[in-house]
Amino acid sequence: MSSIHPDIRYWLQDHDRGNITNSKPVRGGCIHETLLIEVDSGDRYFLKQNKEIASDMFEKEAQGLKALKVHNGPVVPEVFLVGAEYLLLEDLQPKSRCQDFWNLFGRQLAQVHNQVNELFGYQENNYIGGNPQLNTWAQNGHDFFREQRINPQLRMAQKQSLLKTQDVRKLEGLMAKLPELIPEQPASLIHGDLWSGNLMADKKGMPAIIDPAVHFGWAEADLAMTDLFGSYPSEFYRAYNEVRPLDPGYHNRYKIYNLYHLLNHLNLFGSGYLSQVRMVLAQYT
Repeated sequence: MSSIHPDIRYWLQDHDRGNITNSKPVRGGCIHETLLIEVDSGDRYFLKQNKEIASDMFEKEAQGLKALKVHNGPVVPEVFLVGAEYLLLEDLQPKSRCQDFWNLFGRQLAQVHNQVNELFGYQENNYIGGNPQLNTWAQNGHDFFREQRINPQLRMAQKQSLLKTQDVRKLEGLMAKLPELIPEQPASLIHGDLWSGNLMADKKGMPAIIDPAVHFGWAEADLAMTDLFGSYPSEFYRAYNEVRPLDPGYHNRYKIYNLYHLLNHLNLFGSGYLSQVRMVLAQYT
């Protein structure tokens, strides 16, 4: 049995949930240790553990999960306990997707994006993968994307000597043209890291989302990441459009939005992502 933080055992006992009888590693934890734990009542919980991360990372994840619990939105796991080294969550008991999965998720995500704010950003900073994500409030979406998304990743990549001077110039040139390329959009509540691995089906086969990097940003940026590491089917977009109509040409803008995630992966995992960054820059500069 894996070593489990004592706070977890105390919480289970104090809340009459029982004693841990079994724990086993589960797939999906590229940053954290992830465990499925079972208590003597038969109930199960999903546990993330990590002693090497920033002390507030799990707290920010927990806050993001709670923010995504919107009316008619997708399933979001309940947060039971959070600390500097652990996050105890509801076990979603993932099963096969229900028959109407993609239509349902399209409508549910549109409901999340319909939660709008006057300003872009969030009440506090959080994380995108293992890197900090800045969320200082901004009145303008173009300024927010440039100053709070791209420029921090650019500075990080320069510090690690991952970009050449010509890459930096092209990226700065692209950011200067943002108002010409990206239409005005409201500040929507978005998941922030919506690649296919952060979408699953719960025990009823219903859409469920995990591992957020929540903020108020461009809804199209959330949709763009659905196309970055494996694409979502067309029925998802049709259903989304029924609830929240998409602006013309939205798909053509995906690569600009996804520069943020490509740069983040470049900074996290190294030069293997540089060619993808350069392909986007070559298309727009």
